[in-house]
Amino acid sequence: MNQIPASRFQKKPRSRYSFVIVCFFSLLAVFNVLRVVLFFKFETARVMPWNVLLAFAAGFYRDAIAALFFAVPLLFWCFIIGNRQFAGLIHRWWFRFFMTLFWAVQVFCLAADFFFFDEFKSRFNPVAVDYLVYPREVFVNIWDAYPVPAIVGGCILIGAIWTWLAGRFCKTMWTKPVWIGTRFLWFAGALILFSGLSRTINLNPPQVSDDRTLNEIANNGAISFFAAAWTRNLDYPTFYKTIPRNEAYARVRQWLSSTNATFTGGADDITRKISGDATRSKLNVVILLEESLGSEFWGSLGRENTLTPEMDRLATTEGFLFDHIYASGNRTVRGMEGALSGFPPMPGDSIVHRDRSENVETIARVLKRDGYNTMFLYGGHAMFDNMKPYLVANGYDRIVDEKDFQNPSFANVWGVADEDLYKGAIQQFHALSQTNKPFFATVLSVSNHKPYTYPTGRIPENPNGTRKNVVKYTDWCLGQFFKMAKQESFWTNTIFVVVADHGARVYGSQDIPIFSYEIPIVILGPAIVKKSERIQATGGSLDVSPTILGLIGRPYETMFFGRDLLHDPPETFRALLNHNRDIGMFADNRMVVLGLQKSVEFYAGDPHAVNLQLTPQPSPEDLELEKN
Repeated sequence: MNQIPASRFQKKPRSRYSFVIVCFFSLLAVFNVLRVVLFFKFETARVMPWNVLLAFAAGFYRDAIAALFFAVPLLFWCFIIGNRQFAGLIHRWWFRFFMTLFWAVQVFCLAADFFFFDEFKSRFNPVAVDYLVYPREVFVNIWDAYPVPAIVGGCILIGAIWTWLAGRFCKTMWTKPVWIGTRFLWFAGALILFSGLSRTINLNPPQVSDDRTLNEIANNGAISFFAAAWTRNLDYPTFYKTIPRNEAYARVRQWLSSTNATFTGGADDITRKISGDATRSKLNVVILLEESLGSEFWGSLGRENTLTPEMDRLATTEGFLFDHIYASGNRTVRGMEGALSGFPPMPGDSIVHRDRSENVETIARVLKRDGYNTMFLYGGHAMFDNMKPYLVANGYDRIVDEKDFQNPSFANVWGVADEDLYKGAIQQFHALSQTNKPFFATVLSVSNHKPYTYPTGRIPENPNGTRKNVVKYTDWCLGQFFKMAKQESFWTNTIFVVVADHGARVYGSQDIPIFSYEIPIVILGPAIVKKSERIQATGGSLDVSPTILGLIGRPYETMFFGRDLLHDPPETFRALLNHNRDIGMFADNRMVVLGLQKSVEFYAGDPHAVNLQLTPQPSPEDLELEKN
């Protein structure tokens, strides 16, 4: 066996374990460099220097565990490959190839971690896991929004350079023999150390301060991705604080009770009949579920330079405008389960994604029982996010998606432009109105989504890949829709509801930054709205369907968890929210957040005026809200 002379970087021969050590500390270094970049790039609240030191210390600890995790497979390889095989030319080439690939992937994941943080102000969370399930939409979206070839090429180049430099530093590792017992001790020791250290961290980000962004910065991307995947369908009682089942049902039944509701089942059943006038006409219902159109864009809801002039005008002169409404979460499927099913957001996956979701109450199911035709229209592929199976199984007669829109004026990876979606919707509604049955339809838009593209010539601003302009385009499309609807005969006997599925992005220091969850609800249509009105009842996505059914005024049976914001007792109004692995309830300017490891946090404040502040000593009202 030929001996390779030591390089000028070393005086004594180094073994394969010198290479492993270089790999470990290189990972540790790049993880921390990303943390520094995130800290200086993204604004955090004013925190004490001690909190910043804690963030970097906690982050370093997590980075070390993550780096050890990636080192264990390499140590296993070094253990099973004998000295002669390790020195072989073929092994050297394959080893260099896989290490180049490993580092290219690591650098790419670091870049993805940065861009994900830029979009969601969070390390990898369940959104990242969900996106991997639908690679077409996600990867084409990434391709349109980012210079992917340059990024991939750069990652491969960096991987090759690192492998070359590490190989030069450990040039003699190929021929430095290592006894099999020593190799076993290296591998077993690292595996035992990783197993022990991994049990010392929980799945939530480190709680180093009251600022959520700083806590996220203190996390590690690989660990956060694993935590998101692991917690998608957790056994709730094992990880979250609970109360006895009989007490839980008693509280929910008390919460859902009202003068026009009669419970039809036993103590562990929330099914109830809502009284109404069976002779009232069956008004058509159209829900326009708007992608990411949070309250932050609306002049009528507080923005100085409004991005929604069309909807501002309609809401304030022709509609009911609800201005204290909060989304169930920050995903479209959260908006769907809330607005269409009145279903509370569980940690992990939405009910739309879960198994055993084929018999969930929806407003489509309720109205179908009352003789309505039901339809769902979506500009993209309806199979995305498991929407179509969920909708078909729960009351929707027909699904119209991208393939059904012929010759659209514009389309991107998410589907046809909103203007084509709304033109097609008007045609469908016209046809439905010619039948002898009332109709219910849900229209889910797609344009207000990265890569923020839309056809030119509709608004003064040309597409430039920014959300601000695509929001203006979305608003223009809504204005055009209502102009067309007013020319149709069904305009006079239809309830139109415009509601955002969620806000545009999550920002703020709280575990659930509630003000970034604020969304509009606008109800239009001369059959219901005789005079415009601003309604300040606190509510959430869960309240959309009960409120609509209350406006129709006919009797129905339901299992909704939401409330009728126009008729139910105001003291029962509250908002239920989800963010990553936390769930919260907001009522009377108080919020309680339940998290993993049975944690509970209490907040107080008016989200329209100030940031909610942690309450160190919960009041009796806080403890009641916690139980609810």
